[in-house]
Amino acid sequence: MKSVKTLSFEPDSSAARFKLSFGLMAAIWILGFVGHFTVLQEWPALALYVLGSIGLVLWRGKAKGEWKEMYLAGGNLKKSLLWGGIGGTLLLLFSIMNTANMMKNNNGAEMMSGMQYLLVNRSLFYLYPVLILAEEFLWRGIMLSSMIERGFNKHLTVFLTTLFFLLNHFAVAPVGMIERAMMAMMAFPLGILGGYIVANTRNVWGSVLVHMIVMTSMIAAIQMMF
Repeated sequence: MKSVKTLSFEPDSSAARFKLSFGLMAAIWILGFVGHFTVLQEWPALALYVLGSIGLVLWRGKAKGEWKEMYLAGGNLKKSLLWGGIGGTLLLLFSIMNTANMMKNNNGAEMMSGMQYLLVNRSLFYLYPVLILAEEFLWRGIMLSSMIERGFNKHLTVFLTTLFFLLNHFAVAPVGMIERAMMAMMAFPLGILGGYIVANTRNVWGSVLVHMIVMTSMIAAIQMMF
């Protein structure tokens, strides 16, 4: 009698990453909403955002070997960094003009007082590179890549991940609503530019470079205002 061979199927990794990325986003937003009405504020949501995003990507990469699938390896790294440098420089020039305008109108210090308190008084200045990695790993890494792999239109994917990235600032930023809105406005061009760089090169590090340049310019602007 011939033995019957049992067929086994590997689970769809893109579907798993898709569900995990959106599940993490939902958990962050729920925790941020709850925290907003408690003494804990948005700090638990921010902690989940950073640790969850980095932890999820490292787990999928190390345990499942999905570094290329999440665009953390492979793709066109040189092209990604090139466009990241160009795009970051353009956004840097825009940031400089915006900062000059805010200082001219003497409203910059008041509008960014919350960020200044966090970065200087709470000594969080040196943690912003970790936040950048967490944001890029989630929105332009595991989420964008899984959507592309699941057959979503490239332009729709870039727009949706940018929209989620923008809205997330209202869920996790432990500052006033005006500053959250300002950061959300900055997130839109950053998300669009970074999203297209990643979608076209299949490599996330150009978007990381853009983000790093923009955040560094914002922190420099805050230091100039205070």
